Amino acid sequence: MINKLICAVMLIGVSSGCTSPSVSPPPTDVIAEPRTIIWTTIKAAEVAALNADLQAGKPTVDVGLYYPSNLHEDARAILPLEGLLEEFANAKRVFEPTGIQLNLLWLKTGTVDPGFLAINSTSDRSQMPSGGYGNLYVQRSQTPSELSDGALAAFEGIIEPADNNSRTVYLLALQNVYMTFFENLDDTGRNWAPKVVNTSGLSFPSYMYGDTIPDRIRGVITLTKHDSKNKLTIAHELGHKLINVSHEYKAIGPQHEIRSDEGLMLYGSGSQIPSGKEGRWHQERLLLSPYLYRLDKTGKQIWNADYEAGGFYYDPLYGDYTIAFE
Repeated sequence: MINKLICAVMLIGVSSGCTSPSVSPPPTDVIAEPRTIIWTTIKAAEVAALNADLQAGKPTVDVGLYYPSNLHEDARAILPLEGLLEEFANAKRVFEPTGIQLNLLWLKTGTVDPGFLAINSTSDRSQMPSGGYGNLYVQRSQTPSELSDGALAAFEGIIEPADNNSRTVYLLALQNVYMTFFENLDDTGRNWAPKVVNTSGLSFPSYMYGDTIPDRIRGVITLTKHDSKNKLTIAHELGHKLINVSHEYKAIGPQHEIRSDEGLMLYGSGSQIPSGKEGRWHQERLLLSPYLYRLDKTGKQIWNADYEAGGFYYDPLYGDYTIAFE
């Protein structure tokens, strides 16, 4: 198992070379504030063009895109900014048949702490075998995943405080984001092996993390590789975040990894978001997502209801739109 990556947080402070006997020294437990990242908005014309088809009154998802200026040149080569804009345009087409529209709020660039560019997604304490009791969704509700310290520091340092933070999806371009999970090696439930994946995209979905992620950063999605073939990484990760399901499709049950060209929520060229019980209620769950709003006649955002119990798969928000998997 790889060691957990620890993000270096650069601090700004003032120190004095001498003290007066009559003045008490500053307390040693005062922690300086992390350095603020200076973000610059870029490619406003391209963003405006992507948003040209937006219609008031339709269910909408707000998305922000952060692209650090100090990504390694090799990382920029496999995660080009133009490729991400292309993927976002494709994601708009994927969700359009469901009636959902994606609104790209802005594209920002800036220099971030180098320690934020490569992270482990999950803390050591939440990396353990499930034990085999209940399906994937039940297991995660009993033992939710938790962000690693490095991931928490990176997301809190990159995502700017703003109104509706908890209702906004944030796409973060990074260099490496590792995910660790355990695979059962046999049918006994006794033998497990850790598997470490260097992800292309990771959505930190509520069905895995519940409310262990602070609300302000719960909309985070990391991206480390452009899908130049199918151009579906952003759409797929948005599916995890908004539909709130794992890799599953119709007769294919939820699991960590599965490749097929059927359905958006599998690894492949599929882009279908099915409805009804046969379709695992994907469209119905999507339309209930707390990240959706509609503009009323005055231009006010009317948001969907929020999660009622952390946002796990069986959250009461979804009512009967769940499956009792084995």
